[in-house]
Amino acid sequence: MEENKEQILLERLLMKDEAAWKELFGAYSGNLTYVCSRYIAEKEDVHDVLQNSFIKMFHSIKSFEFRGSGSLRAWMTRIVVNESLQYIKQKADFRSTIEVEDLPEIPNEEEPDFEEIPRAAIMKMIQSLPDGYRTVFNLYVFEKKSHKEIANILGIAENSSASQFHRAKGLLVQKIKEFKNVKKTQYE
Repeated sequence: MEENKEQILLERLLMKDEAAWKELFGAYSGNLTYVCSRYIAEKEDVHDVLQNSFIKMFHSIKSFEFRGSGSLRAWMTRIVVNESLQYIKQKADFRSTIEVEDLPEIPNEEEPDFEEIPRAAIMKMIQSLPDGYRTVFNLYVFEKKSHKEIANILGIAENSSASQFHRAKGLLVQKIKEFKNVKKTQYE
């Protein structure tokens, strides 16, 4: 049986092969930047969090357990998400923005319809959400966390997580409609 490329790369990483680290960075930095950018809007901050993530990977690679194809990528993604969340929680105003309950309710119960919208435009819409909304939305949609898990991760009430998610969806529905209206008028 042919040894998996990921497993061979891992073996080289464990031997502290500098070229292997460069290869890892080249192969995965784009995807990991995308993951980090879902949580953090500012490019400079994304760069800092990614750098911290790669440092953490370097220091903890010995504890990584290969579990088949894709496990290295999943491990690295988990580190980037955790580092992103740690960065967000360290921001002084994060707790106050996520606990705000006096914002107007968004009555829209529609689901966001991302069909026919480029990935880059979707990313910009998600990045434009307020920090709390964006964080809860990402954890719920991309990381498949329950509102109870999100509440524990962020140190907020479970109903606050559900409320933030509901509001994030409502804002995304509005942004999608605006995007589609702009596109529609461009073609008329």
